[in-house]
Amino acid sequence: MMRIDVLTLFPEMFDGVFGASILGKAKDKGIVSLEAINFREYSNNKHNTVDDYPYGGGGGMVLKPEPVFAAVEDLMAKKESGARPRVILMCPQGESFTQKKAEELAKEEHLVLICGHYEGYDERIREHLVTDELSIGDYVLTGGEIPAMTVIDSVVRLLPGVLGNETSAVTDSYSTGLLEYPHYTRPPVFRDWAVPDVLVSGNHAKIDTWRREQSLLRTLKRRPDLLEKAELTDKERKWLTLQEQDQST
Repeated sequence: MMRIDVLTLFPEMFDGVFGASILGKAKDKGIVSLEAINFREYSNNKHNTVDDYPYGGGGGMVLKPEPVFAAVEDLMAKKESGARPRVILMCPQGESFTQKKAEELAKEEHLVLICGHYEGYDERIREHLVTDELSIGDYVLTGGEIPAMTVIDSVVRLLPGVLGNETSAVTDSYSTGLLEYPHYTRPPVFRDWAVPDVLVSGNHAKIDTWRREQSLLRTLKRRPDLLEKAELTDKERKWLTLQEQDQST
């Protein structure tokens, strides 16, 4: 079972998320343990404050190191195994979260996600406690809770037994380095818009070829930067060159 702990000042934000949809089913199946912990409980002062003014002046408040360190160390002390968890700081300065990173984290036994608020974190948290810093985009939110939910959802759905169709995660956008091909379902014709003939042909070889070409074409149009790192055959690269030429004419 994977264990995921979230350190947050607002654990109630996770109540519905952890019990609903795919995450809720994964918990019920015993595939993952999910818990939100208020690290204010680890404050070492009578007022239970977790932030203070920054040294050197400036606006905003900074999260103190003591409660965050104490919370993580308490989690580690309660672990049955001595393996150190991946301690992840949700931060706009962090590494961009990608599907590849989700796949990497899905192999871990224990993740601890730290959700900040205020102006930022005491730098000693970064330097001496966390193993990763992650950002879900080039923008700033009021706290790390929503980014943490994003990471958790992305990671948990990759765990064996979570998705009903085990091939779903494999063919997702970004899993192959490309955007996913278009999907269709019943009815075969809706408002004069028909499903592509190849998908109802029953010819699985042709369907696979069509899906691959559509995936390449969609990536070319929407995220051409992904093609630079994608594993493509020479035939596919030549085909993409022809598509680019057609688009430019």
